[in-house]
Amino acid sequence: MIALATFRRKPWIWSFIAAIAVWIITVLFTGGASSIGLSQAALTFAAFSVIVGIGQMFVITLGPGNIDLSVPATMTLAGTIALKLMNVEDGMIVPGLLVSVVIGLGIGLGNYALIKLLRIPPIIATLSMSFIIQSTAIWSNRGLRIKPPEYLAEFTTSGVFGIPNVAIVALLLSALAWILLEKTIYGRWISAIGQSMFAARMAGIPVDGTRLATYVLCAILASICGYLLASFSGGAALNMGAEYLLMSIAVVIIGGTAVAGGDSNVPGIWGASLFMFLVVSMLNTYGFGAGPRLVLTGLIIIAVILVAGGRPAGGR
Repeated sequence: MIALATFRRKPWIWSFIAAIAVWIITVLFTGGASSIGLSQAALTFAAFSVIVGIGQMFVITLGPGNIDLSVPATMTLAGTIALKLMNVEDGMIVPGLLVSVVIGLGIGLGNYALIKLLRIPPIIATLSMSFIIQSTAIWSNRGLRIKPPEYLAEFTTSGVFGIPNVAIVALLLSALAWILLEKTIYGRWISAIGQSMFAARMAGIPVDGTRLATYVLCAILASICGYLLASFSGGAALNMGAEYLLMSIAVVIIGGTAVAGGDSNVPGIWGASLFMFLVVSMLNTYGFGAGPRLVLTGLIIIAVILVAGGRPAGGR
């Protein structure tokens, strides 16, 4: 009973339990031969989901209706422009990163301008912005696939003591996100806004400024993820962010963040991201085709959400 109560207070534990269970099943099927490789691959690919998931988590925490659908296009544009600017030169790695951040800043400002000034619902505003961003990426890419600088490519594909570098970057960003949420007034503000925007305004919280900062933060994290993913993949592709549209939302929900807002969960995003990658790997290992794999993935996700359901609000 005590253990069950703990799980209900800390819903993010369920995502880790699910990830570990899937990892064990996959390793047993392969006779243990793939344990190290599978673990490293899971950490690598989960890292990208974690980075965009953190940004989406901040937005969803703002309350019902808040979501950023421009994440995939932002990743694509940032990766494309950054690689084009760096032009395979190691000396341009930092400027490329800064340009990615500036792109995220501009997109975040644009998203909230549509939401606030034109009074467009966030889901429509960010979707509309995504079309503009994707068109810009297509125009700037012109069918080219520019390679990343050698040092950056090596950094994103290697690791330290068996831990992928991109996972270390994602872990550092996760720590910063946790500090923002738990130790700063900004974290208290977005939680208050998510619980009741009206009450937050009455309490003197700068609602508009906080929401603006949150959409900007989400876009910047998506840009950084696009920068890293393009470097990891050996070049930017126009569809490289497509799978992260639903992924960025799924890892937030499975990880224990409240859909209704006001309650966020950083550790759960890691568990959910690992779980999502490992589920696909497990189904591939068992030889399922694309159709059955998608159906089973959806059913497994629903099962995890149902098992983790019934928790009290505000549990961390």
